[in-house]
Amino acid sequence: MSAPFRPAWWLRNPHAQTIWAKFMRQTPLPETRRERWELPDGDFIELERLDGAPGRPRLLVLHGLEGSPRSHYVRGLFTEAKRRAWAADLLIFRSCGAEPNRLLRSYHSGETGDIDYVVRRLAAEGSRPLVLAGVSLGGNVLLKWLGEQRDAARMLVRRAAAISTPYDLAAGSRYLERGFSRVYGAHFLSTLREKAREKHVRFPGQLRWDATMAARTLWEFDDAVTAPVHGFRDAADYYARSSSIRLLADIRVPTLLLSAADDPFLPAEVLERVRALAAQNAALTLDFPEHGGHVGFVGGPAPWRPSYYAESRTMDYLDAAR
Repeated sequence: MSAPFRPAWWLRNPHAQTIWAKFMRQTPLPETRRERWELPDGDFIELERLDGAPGRPRLLVLHGLEGSPRSHYVRGLFTEAKRRAWAADLLIFRSCGAEPNRLLRSYHSGETGDIDYVVRRLAAEGSRPLVLAGVSLGGNVLLKWLGEQRDAARMLVRRAAAISTPYDLAAGSRYLERGFSRVYGAHFLSTLREKAREKHVRFPGQLRWDATMAARTLWEFDDAVTAPVHGFRDAADYYARSSSIRLLADIRVPTLLLSAADDPFLPAEVLERVRALAAQNAALTLDFPEHGGHVGFVGGPAPWRPSYYAESRTMDYLDAAR
């Protein structure tokens, strides 16, 4: 079992934790294969797949905003899965794969239809215990799905873990407009705007183009693109209906919630609200260390000997399902 997280003495700042994990981590992705799965609505998703030993668990990973198999936490979780001889799959959300998805719609923080399809298909194989891990946006999607499914999810999944989840999407979006956290918001906005440009070319007249190009924050982008494309009134409506915090009480699958109090993507008061809700739900296990940044959790005695707590803690928790 993982010992409590102790941040590296040389990375006490939450931004240092966040940036080191993203840009300095050198862990390669184990050898995998890519599969495309057709979806009932005529679109497709892709899975990055790692084979495991017979009878060992299968881990399904949900990535964060604009994530991919190259994301440091995907590489870390897959490396840990390989070490344990587990099978592992990354659900690559629509528009985050090798080519654009076919439809105008894409993925978003509250879209649970695709995870439902994938989980049920994997569970139908029946040969391995199925466990789930969601990171950042993927954590919100995971928790929302678990809450929506309630007891039905227990027939499909043994355990789950959500890392650095933005439980309250409105609070998180506004927080990314403050101080240094604006750098993260601007980074996401640049890639989202490029994807919107591609959609605008393929679906002329379907986007609020002037508002899309004028967006200078994630809130403004979600108001112009994400909300209207996916059937929400505006960004506030999208955030309210998609935030996982409102469904935590309904989760029945044993689930680890791992977040740092100094996460630069989310105000600490949101975690206090999560703590109060979790106290009323025995299915939820909290691990909220004071430090760790956003999907950082870098420990170790020196920069040349770092350790990464998030995946070891996550995999130890999920391993207890067997």
